Amino acid sequence: MVVPSTKNSQALDEFDADIYTSLDTLTRMQFKAHGFSFNPKQPINSILAGKNVSKLRGRGLNFEEMRQYQLGDDIRTMDWKVTMRTGKPHVKVYTEERERNVLLLVDQRQSMFFGSQGKTKSVIAAEIAALAAWRTLQATDRVGGIIYSSENSVTISPKRSKHHVLQFLAEVCRQNRALSSGIPNTNAILSLENMFEQTLRIVGHDSLVIFISDGMGWNDKCAELVKTISQHNDIICCHVTDPLEHQLAGMKQMVVSDGDMQIEVSSDQTQLQQAFQQDVVQAIDNFRVAARKYRIPLLPFNTLEPSETQLRKALGLVVA
Repeated sequence: MVVPSTKNSQALDEFDADIYTSLDTLTRMQFKAHGFSFNPKQPINSILAGKNVSKLRGRGLNFEEMRQYQLGDDIRTMDWKVTMRTGKPHVKVYTEERERNVLLLVDQRQSMFFGSQGKTKSVIAAEIAALAAWRTLQATDRVGGIIYSSENSVTISPKRSKHHVLQFLAEVCRQNRALSSGIPNTNAILSLENMFEQTLRIVGHDSLVIFISDGMGWNDKCAELVKTISQHNDIICCHVTDPLEHQLAGMKQMVVSDGDMQIEVSSDQTQLQQAFQQDVVQAIDNFRVAARKYRIPLLPFNTLEPSETQLRKALGLVVA
């Protein structure tokens, strides 16, 4: 993968920073990647703390050796089969993995290219991914993931180096800059399923999966795949929404356009408005319901507040 040249980066940076992100912006996020942690031990005000969410596994354990029991060994590590066979107590010895894989699933589909007042959802998602990537690197864990759009996805294997993080963020920028207004791609739902299927193929076990999306296109198949992934891994969902999306269902009159044609929806068209309200509310709520069902921590994000402030509020102390 090639990081964009300085000349090209300068040309791209002429875009509005609230609509499109840049590699320079995501690189500078490393200086804001503090005040939160993805470690198992969480502050009391963290969304990940408490009994209502699944505990983070942290780094996994590797089997090291089998040896005879010594005074002070934890009896829970006793191997009773070997003990019965040899007639002497034996225990299993484990060593903690020094690195953990962190997979970032970054949504850059057409539905993310929306923002009513602040930034677009796609920019917020890119910034969350950058914060998570830099924080993971600081914790000496490996980071990689999948950046997916309505048309395709790019998988980057987890590694631990600053250059690798820059390559990952460069791909996030490339997918982000490819977004444009117009008719949405009809494969948006399928791309979400394919992304989870690809995650299941590469995730292994004892990894941390951070899903950053608006949840549009979530269906029963996605829920089944997430359930399977969560059996041997930890999942955190970063749910990015725009304030206007929560208000659309209650608006009495609006003009909706696909970039080519437009239609006016008013309170007089009761049946059409009810159908529209159901679609909007369901698209947002389905994601929340699934997360609650499988006890997956759901971190809410909006397009108005700084992404680093929101992440600190959810995962730790707010640091000025």
